[in-house]
Amino acid sequence: MVYFLIPVFNEALNIEALAGNLVSVLKEDDIKFVFSDDGSTDGSPDMIKKFFPEGKTVVLGDGKNYGPGNAFNVGFEWILKESNNDNDIVLTIEADNTSDATIVPAMVQISRLGFNLVLASVYSQGGGFQKTSFLRKLLSACANTLMRLIFDLHVQTLSSFYRVYSVGLLRTVKAKYSTLIKEPGFLCMIEMLMKCIKVKANVIEVPTMLYSEKRKGKSKMKLMKTTFSYVRFMFSNKY
Repeated sequence: MVYFLIPVFNEALNIEALAGNLVSVLKEDDIKFVFSDDGSTDGSPDMIKKFFPEGKTVVLGDGKNYGPGNAFNVGFEWILKESNNDNDIVLTIEADNTSDATIVPAMVQISRLGFNLVLASVYSQGGGFQKTSFLRKLLSACANTLMRLIFDLHVQTLSSFYRVYSVGLLRTVKAKYSTLIKEPGFLCMIEMLMKCIKVKANVIEVPTMLYSEKRKGKSKMKLMKTTFSYVRFMFSNKY
């Protein structure tokens, strides 16, 4: 089984295109789309039900906004209860269409070769940004570099949502830490990556492009708030 885990917060304008990108990208029968809605007020859940296949789509959430960390946690926990096979795959991806969905089949195939964590990386050779502001690229590069140096992380990309995990890896992380993710904000992916590395995940990075121009509406990431949270994380990290 391949589970697509997609956190959503007010992405109604992007859902139709997202369905066009994802619904037929994998030529497999055992697929489930798991949307973890983080309190959308724009009708995102209704758009999901309209454009994604009935019977293969689940929308989670209690209508409240907690942050992407909680959205991922809710989705991961649902999948761990649903899956009975450690070889099942969980592919996480943004709902705003900025990620290149054409590499999904390659990421899934690489995961099945024995890599239980596959990272789609704009920093790998062949990856990059399209029409992303200089400030956002600069902050991303600086934060990545600092985090890698401070925590001795030997991967290029740290915070991207776009990944493939094995269910077995998620169960190993949960067994060690009890709670998969504690960080409520966008640092949740760095927390998750560090926990995976601590339990000896077999990690590989694949190049990808980030297409900011494909997003309809504004990014949900607040630059200053996220920057301060990075600083806090650097000084308080316990993972």
